Amino acid sequence: MKEKLFKKADFNKFAAGDSHFEKTLTRGNLISMGIGAIIGTGIFILPGIVSYGTAGPAITISFILAAVVCILTAMCFAELSSTFPVAGSTYSYGSIIFGQFPGWLIGWALCLEYILGVSAVSSGFSAYFVSLFNSFGVILPKAVIGPFDPAKGTFINLPSIIVLILIYLLFRRGIQASARMNTVMVFVKLSVIIAFIVIGIFYIKPENYHPYFPMGGFGVVKGAALVFFAYLGFDVIPSSAPEVKNPQKNIPISIMVSLTVCAVLYVIFSAVLTGMVNYQDLNFSDPVVYALTSVKLGKAAFLITIGALAGMFTMMLNTVYGGSRLIYALGRDGMIPNAFGKIDEKAKMPILSLNAITILAILLGGFVSLKELTSLVNIGTLLSFTFVAYGIIKLRHRTDVPKSDFKVPLYPWIPILSVILCILLMTQVSINSWIAFLAWFAIGIIIYFAYGYRKVN
Repeated sequence: MKEKLFKKADFNKFAAGDSHFEKTLTRGNLISMGIGAIIGTGIFILPGIVSYGTAGPAITISFILAAVVCILTAMCFAELSSTFPVAGSTYSYGSIIFGQFPGWLIGWALCLEYILGVSAVSSGFSAYFVSLFNSFGVILPKAVIGPFDPAKGTFINLPSIIVLILIYLLFRRGIQASARMNTVMVFVKLSVIIAFIVIGIFYIKPENYHPYFPMGGFGVVKGAALVFFAYLGFDVIPSSAPEVKNPQKNIPISIMVSLTVCAVLYVIFSAVLTGMVNYQDLNFSDPVVYALTSVKLGKAAFLITIGALAGMFTMMLNTVYGGSRLIYALGRDGMIPNAFGKIDEKAKMPILSLNAITILAILLGGFVSLKELTSLVNIGTLLSFTFVAYGIIKLRHRTDVPKSDFKVPLYPWIPILSVILCILLMTQVSINSWIAFLAWFAIGIIIYFAYGYRKVN
């Protein structure tokens, strides 16, 4: 039984199974995809919520700490993705390096990231969508603009559901149509973010930065665990490997460029936001709009809302894409029914996998609150990142795998440090989130032994 559980997957078999995809994505597409997947809820919502309840103005340091963890892990992702340019990202790497049962657990954790991630962003999208309507004096019925919470008078988050349906319809038009839309939206949101920074600098009040550490160093570390969600998405780039031209070179470069650009923007953006408004006044789901309104810039707030909507739209677009490729990979390998691993000949994409992640995201985004979703996403992602970093150490001892064009520098210290920091951030997540995550893991183990275990050759 042990041999079957830890049997290493065959990289060549994965590559052969992915050969039905068309290689259409360029380095520019990947960088745009990375920025599109990363910048969304993290920059337009989390700086307000986390600075108010956890880190204060020191949220800038929280963003830097979270960025360090992500950059270290991104280097490990870059080496693995250039060594194994196959669909499935962390799941496929885990199956090849650790064995198929550990790979399944990693993939199951990654499912949590993708499904809950896109659901959480759809909830944030809804908040800004409602704010946009409010700016025109149109008040949407409370019952249809929030998660299921009868005590507060909300029953369904209709804007969240509608935007997910629109993204699904866009994907059905083909990957190139989605890539073009993503590029346009990324340009819009970067323009809006830069405009906010330039305008906001003139309204910074130095007294808003005092006290800088209202919750001490512990608040900074806990804040880093929360804003870590803001950096999620760069792992969608290696998920696209079978559809990338020259993936061994383009994927590592695209991961590092997109993550670095986003980290710089996050730090500057949060510094300007907490300088404009005291952190104790930022407990809003649309803190950027509140900040601009508070300094009498209502028209600029309208533009920020448009940018925020564009940002969250691209984040959902890319997360749905990455999640559908992960579900496809699980079906390709027989971990779930093989029908999920089939490529539609006309659309050149795994339609059933796309259907599955869209339906799950609609159910969660339409009925569950944003806060509950983001905490669970962080645990699943940090766990998969821990395996990625440790996987580099295991990979360097393998002689039966292809040679990578990219090597993690300062080996083995960077992978080791990445593992330590990921575990540190995991300890900062609430006990309720851990209980829910362990329940998710238990379900995954049951599914594996009831179905996937019997399919391992």
